[in-house]
Amino acid sequence: MNWFLITSLMSLLKIAKNLNEIDIIPLLMGSVGLEIVTGMNWDAQDLDIHVPGDERGWKVPPELSIHNWNEIMIIIIMQSMNYRLIDVHEHEFSKDGLSVEFGIIDTLPEFAGVQLKNLEIHQEGDIMYYLLSPEQYLSVYEVSSKDSYRGENNNHKDGRKIEYLKSMVGHD
Repeated sequence: MNWFLITSLMSLLKIAKNLNEIDIIPLLMGSVGLEIVTGMNWDAQDLDIHVPGDERGWKVPPELSIHNWNEIMIIIIMQSMNYRLIDVHEHEFSKDGLSVEFGIIDTLPEFAGVQLKNLEIHQEGDIMYYLLSPEQYLSVYEVSSKDSYRGENNNHKDGRKIEYLKSMVGHD
């Protein structure tokens, strides 16, 4: 395991523990989650955590799109864990070089066809979080790869991930 993955997982567990205390089970998304699922290094650069929010996603103001935003921002992240808010629109925080971004779990069904009832809960002691399956990651990355912003700004990493996931789940 690389240093970034270990640091990210430790941070995820601390954040998830605090979220669990206010009855939120977060979903670990992005390359960190993909590294756990595939066992491959995807050069993760941030920690993507999805929590309950407005299923309309970007169509609502950022301070209203995530449910319990004030509790997450002030109690869990800002005060108790010493993260600092970097970008309210992206729901991005930073601490010791680690960027943590919050997304909205409720956008997954419309965005990528991933049904929330099909998410698998992972547990580390009394800490719970969701993690996508390889098939669910494939759905997310296939849709994400069509986004022009991601295509221009992620050095075409989605294509490599999609090809790997296709081989992993048995798609041609």
